[in-house]
Amino acid sequence: MEYILQTNNLTKIYGGKSVVDHVNMTIKKGDIYGFIGKNGAGKTTLIRMVAGLAHPTQGEIKLFESNDLDKQRKRIGTTIENPALYPNMTAKQNLEYYVKLYGIPEKDAVDQVLKLVGLEDTKRKKSKNFSLGMKQRLAIAIALLGNPDFLMLDEPTNGLDPFGIKEMRELLLRLNKQGITILISSHILGELSKIATVYGIINNGILVEEYTKQELEERCKRCLKIKVDDTKKASMILEENFQTVEYDVLPENIIRVFDPIDCSGEINRKLVLSGVTVESISLVGQDLEGYFVELMEGKNHD
Repeated sequence: MEYILQTNNLTKIYGGKSVVDHVNMTIKKGDIYGFIGKNGAGKTTLIRMVAGLAHPTQGEIKLFESNDLDKQRKRIGTTIENPALYPNMTAKQNLEYYVKLYGIPEKDAVDQVLKLVGLEDTKRKKSKNFSLGMKQRLAIAIALLGNPDFLMLDEPTNGLDPFGIKEMRELLLRLNKQGITILISSHILGELSKIATVYGIINNGILVEEYTKQELEERCKRCLKIKVDDTKKASMILEENFQTVEYDVLPENIIRVFDPIDCSGEINRKLVLSGVTVESISLVGQDLEGYFVELMEGKNHD
């Protein structure tokens, strides 16, 4: 397994406050890494440190499993905050400027990335007259000029309308299929859930958790959450009376039943008649947005 980005206790302190606090992040080759957090959580600061635009107070960054960051950063494309575009230039002129600035030798680089991001037909239209979605795609085109292996995008869907968000999503999926590993920072988990393969949740500078898409979906799965005095006996009753093994047993005498979930009354009755004390029984589970909100508020998730 090839690692694209690894951080070890990465920390950035501004004015005595840890904006990024001992973050250990891992991104593997081929990931679309959804970097989730509220505004001000530390997402942009971390991206700036990885890109070399801010110096870490403490900790280590590895890119492509190497400590030679100056060399490896040449393999990264980045968009941070507002797109840095020249408003009186066309899309092509903007790209031609950056080709010269970066010293990129490929003759057809501009036409290639314009086509890749769907801006090949903008012709003489100046970027100041672009929609926000077009400006975001042009910013990504600039980031793609050096044929990067790793793309870091800071809030690329921020402010976009639903059509612009759909276009951005389709673009990122195309880029990923072409072999580009992508980190996308966002505070909108619902949208990221349509493309991300891995998630990292940051809150107040601390990386709360990292998990795969499958692990996140499992955490949000609807189930009956039952608190009893005897989980072993309750488990036997569930299997004997409801022919199910779709449950798990958690600490603090909690059982989660994933199937069936539509007969809580009958399950409660059977448990009580069999001598099991049921302290509580409830249907739990939510969408990804709800899960994210609760996690940011520090609520417990079993």
